[in-house]
Amino acid sequence: MISYADYLRLLPKTELHCHFASTMSAELFIELAAKHGVELPTTDPDELFDFAHLVDFLVAFRFAHDVLRDPEDFERVAYDGVASAVADGNLRYREYYVNPQYFAERGLSYTDVIDPIIAGLARAEKDFGVGFRVVVAINRRADAASAVDLVREMIAHPRPEVVGLGQDDLTPENTEDPGRFVEAYELAREHGFLLTAHVGETDHATPDAVRVAIEELGCDRLDHGYRIVDDPEIVALARDRGIGFAATPLSTTICSGWTIDTDHRIRRMIDAGLAVNVSTDDAMFFRTDIGREYTEGLRLMGVTADEAKQIALNGIDAAFCDDAQKARLRADFRAAFRALDAALEP
Repeated sequence: MISYADYLRLLPKTELHCHFASTMSAELFIELAAKHGVELPTTDPDELFDFAHLVDFLVAFRFAHDVLRDPEDFERVAYDGVASAVADGNLRYREYYVNPQYFAERGLSYTDVIDPIIAGLARAEKDFGVGFRVVVAINRRADAASAVDLVREMIAHPRPEVVGLGQDDLTPENTEDPGRFVEAYELAREHGFLLTAHVGETDHATPDAVRVAIEELGCDRLDHGYRIVDDPEIVALARDRGIGFAATPLSTTICSGWTIDTDHRIRRMIDAGLAVNVSTDDAMFFRTDIGREYTEGLRLMGVTADEAKQIALNGIDAAFCDDAQKARLRADFRAAFRALDAALEP
């Protein structure tokens, strides 16, 4: 028999909200910094990432991209991150946020970034059976015109693994403002890309940002979205349209200072009938992994075994892969559920 915590850790999982640079370990980050002569404030992995709030985190997040400079770096981070996630929480499928604009500032082209990442993830898929797709992220600190240019790069350099457009970071004013990028989203949609966006993440965000992402950007799913519970009309809008929400429980304790309990906004989203799935967001920075998001995040919210299984399946429904891959994942997950249910202690 297994405990409920082990049950949650062993559940097969998808991850739809995962920033590529954050999938490396702190030890690998330190190693790559030394390789490229990037000075760090400390080389103690336990002290490297201490944040008081979201803005502090974002400074470190931008800084972390500076240690990724050549194809070997990207490919190694891609491969090693999958290996760790399989061991930590039975990952079966993952979608990566990749922000080429960060690397463009360091002289790397779109393909300099995308191609070695795909190579590393493809090698990991062969070795570990973990499927993947890539979502290109607009840097919200940049202007709307540069976002359109980024989408044009996606169109000019098609890769079957690159399936979506999103946005990360914050504006220079440290706000979300998703509507600034309507033109980029329209262009991406016209060329067959699926759409997502970071909205409604913290107490400083608004429920209306969620509405803008759904109605004006035409998003297929959303990242975070927690402020939606403050507006029942927007909850109904998202529920009626079947919008999936890629939630990241443990990041909310740092970025927003929220306590993980049975009144957490993610718990309230689940209770409202929204299609929540769970991811790490930025595992290295938040000292988390996909297993902990379930064993600590969901468990402290009072999520039941049946709810946890549905959350795992919601990740398949909201994924940007094709229907055939979704069908294979569902069959795989349901077989694993049966075995785990039989082993769960009463």
